[in-house]
Amino acid sequence: MTGSPYDPALSAAVAGDATAILALMSAAQPDIRRYAHRACRTSSDAEDAVQEVLWMVYRHVGGLRNLGAFSGWLFRIVARTCLKLAKTVLRYEPFPDNDAVLDLSHRPDAELRLDLAKAIQSLPQHYRDVLLLRDAQEMTIAEIAHLLQLTRESVKARLHRARGLVREYLAG
Repeated sequence: MTGSPYDPALSAAVAGDATAILALMSAAQPDIRRYAHRACRTSSDAEDAVQEVLWMVYRHVGGLRNLGAFSGWLFRIVARTCLKLAKTVLRYEPFPDNDAVLDLSHRPDAELRLDLAKAIQSLPQHYRDVLLLRDAQEMTIAEIAHLLQLTRESVKARLHRARGLVREYLAG
C-alpha cells in the first residue's frame, strides 16, 4: 500500500493508536469534505456529513481489515451519510396542518397578493433573488446558476428553502 496519502498513520490507527487516529482524520478530512460536497444535496448537509463521517472514522477505523480499501470505505460512508441526511429532509412535512392550506385558498386575491409580497420581501436577499428569477422571470435552474455564479445544487436548495419560508410566512 505504498503511495497512499494515509500510509503514515493508517496502520497505527487501525491498531488503535489514538494519536495516529487523529492524524489520519486530519489527513482524510479534505477528501471527506470533497466527497461530501459531491454526494450531498446542500452545502449544509455536506458539512453535517463531514462531521458525522469523521466521528465514524474515529469510532470504526479499528475494524478496517484491508488497509488498501480505506479511500473506498470513506467514500461509501460519505455516500450513506448524505443519503441518510437527504431522507431526513424528505420526511419534513411543510404543512402539518391542512387548515392553513384551506385558509389560504379562501382569502381574497388582493389580500393574498399583499401577503405574498410581504412574504417575499421578508426573505433573505439570496433566497429572494433565486425565487424571483425562477418563479417571476421563469428562468431555468441552469440560467440562474450561471447568472448568480452558483452550482445547480445551490440554486435548487435556495429555491426549495425560499418556497418553504414563503409557505411558513403565509401559513403563520
